Amino acid sequence: MTTPAPGPVRPPATVRADDARRALVAGSVGNFIEWYEFGIYGYFATVIAAQFFTPEGGSEVEGLVKAYASFALAFFFRPVGAAVFGRFGDRVGRRPALVLVVALMTGATAMIGVLPTYASIGAAAPWLLTLLRILQGLSAGGEFGGAVSVMTECAPPGRRGLYGAWQSFTVALGLLAGAAVAVVLASVLTASQLHGWGWRVPFLLTLPLGLVALRLRLRLPPEEPPALAPPALAPPALAPGGRPTGGGAGPDGRPRPSSRETARAVVLGVGRMMGWSAAGYTFLVVLPSYLQSTLGTTFQQALLGTVLANLGFAASILPAGRLSDRIGRRTVMVAGALLVAVLALPLLHLVQDPGGPAYAKGAALFAAGAGVGLMAGPGPAMLAEMFPARVRCTGLGLAYALSNAVFSGCAGLIITEVVERTGNVDVPGYYAAATCAVSVAALLTLRGDDHRRALR
Repeated sequence: MTTPAPGPVRPPATVRADDARRALVAGSVGNFIEWYEFGIYGYFATVIAAQFFTPEGGSEVEGLVKAYASFALAFFFRPVGAAVFGRFGDRVGRRPALVLVVALMTGATAMIGVLPTYASIGAAAPWLLTLLRILQGLSAGGEFGGAVSVMTECAPPGRRGLYGAWQSFTVALGLLAGAAVAVVLASVLTASQLHGWGWRVPFLLTLPLGLVALRLRLRLPPEEPPALAPPALAPPALAPGGRPTGGGAGPDGRPRPSSRETARAVVLGVGRMMGWSAAGYTFLVVLPSYLQSTLGTTFQQALLGTVLANLGFAASILPAGRLSDRIGRRTVMVAGALLVAVLALPLLHLVQDPGGPAYAKGAALFAAGAGVGLMAGPGPAMLAEMFPARVRCTGLGLAYALSNAVFSGCAGLIITEVVERTGNVDVPGYYAAATCAVSVAALLTLRGDDHRRALR
């Protein structure tokens, strides 16, 4: 039996510089809106709890736990969104998937800003808020996979870590923007104004931001990046005995990854991201409510501490992504996970010390954020390198969404509930340290030269 001659070899496609920049901006702006929204929900958790989850005579702590439960529920719909929109992005295209998710996120967030409270419509209010949080979770689940796929697939050679790091950097910008809006409102409004109508303003601001993001994404090139370009028609690789390897060939002739291989990569990705997810939400989002409910700080003081942590996070992300292009994802991410695992409790004790100098507390919060940034900078490129193009949106989106659902979305609920039951105010430190320790083990399985290999 003769072996068929291979078809003509297609030269590798390239991305024009302006298309790469357009992909970077369009991918980043959606992430900014997503994390701005999740940030303001976390920063205003105590206000939202009072408006939606605490009827007359209800406990403030009980209301806060319910608010975080709604927060966590949205995260558990992120894997559903990652699967649905990821499959759409892998089959139909990155651009239409990104347009859909930013439209859904913008609409759901703006509607929270006009939602009647418990005092107006009773028990229907928390259910309506939870429904909108579910829609946000679905859109957020689809956002990461599509955005990171576009940003890394369009990255110039040797800059994939830097381009992917912009996803994490816009996370920091979104959280900082949310914190800045919260600080301004808390400074210029009275407590009654803030609880009465002021909390609505940050949610309504997403409407003009979303329209800008929608326009930028509609301007993405309609053709797909090189990773999705039809391959040369060559015979499929055969295993011993003449059986096709992997999951067979798709309709375009490209080998299709098997479901088992994809699932294994998703689980490993969750382990590698665990510390990034848990420590990130502990220090960057949950901290304000923790400081208020546990240590008795004011709303403004808690937000200032969060701003310092987010500044440290933002400052380290892009340098970490660029460094990972030179020395590898593994080295940089393991360093960040170890830093948080070792220093989480000492830094928390410094923040808790009522007699500690303010500058030392600020430096501790900045350092905690910087440690998370060392994981978040190379993280998107690391995930993109784990999956072939035909399942990249779905695979990396699921890994990210599952990790965030379990270890980020539940962070506020777990920390608040455990502190309430045990009285141990060190719970946030233990939580961040333990998850980062597990991530170190998972990250050590990375190959040292992954950053030099072409995307599959």
